[in-house]
Amino acid sequence: MARKKYEAEHENHERWLISYADFITLLFAFFVVMYAISVVNEGKYKVFSVSLGDAFGGKDQKTASVASSDVPQLIVLPDPLVKRRAEAMRREKERLTQLAQKLTSTLAPLVREGKVRVTQNSRGVSVEINASVLFDPGDAALTPESDQALRALAVLLKDDPHAVQVEGHTDPTPIRNALFPSNWELSAVRASSVVRLFIDSGVAPERLTAVGHGANIPVASNATPEGRARNRRVAVTILSALPDTTTEIPTR
Repeated sequence: MARKKYEAEHENHERWLISYADFITLLFAFFVVMYAISVVNEGKYKVFSVSLGDAFGGKDQKTASVASSDVPQLIVLPDPLVKRRAEAMRREKERLTQLAQKLTSTLAPLVREGKVRVTQNSRGVSVEINASVLFDPGDAALTPESDQALRALAVLLKDDPHAVQVEGHTDPTPIRNALFPSNWELSAVRASSVVRLFIDSGVAPERLTAVGHGANIPVASNATPEGRARNRRVAVTILSALPDTTTEIPTR
């Protein structure tokens, strides 16, 4: 029987290209996936982070994103309560500013002489009157000369709804007599004297408070006679109507 001759198969030396191509394809797909994971949508990320902050931090604001050219932009939408409070603060500040201007105009002669100062801050409007305008040294009875200035001030306060706090201040020079054992009593009675005149002029008593600070809140140096004279004063503060924010401190 004749042998059948088989030709030797030709060996293929390029089969490795198939495996190599598969490897390159898989590697390319891997880097595409990694790149897609690493690129974060900035707009969505901001919305997500703010949402988490609202959930855990209790912030009174809402957020929304709107599409711009490429990347969504974050817009802060204030809470209605925040908007109403901001508007109320703006109106209250305008009312107090108008009142401060009227007070300055009414007391203009004393303001020019440096005996009265009208200031405004977050607490309200303060009219600081030098004690020499109102009282004799060491006394708490109002002088006849003080009557005109205080009654003009009372006219402006009469129809105003704000609460009024009258504060008496002295210098640290000790005082001890039958009426006033210390500067505490002198400052408190001086503030009460001004309050009584306001009540007599038609200001509602429930709006008024008298406080004596003694020499504890100086506004000038007590080392000079001028500084001590500056510290002897009565401050009439028209308090802002906006309520203070109260935060309860929890116990541990």
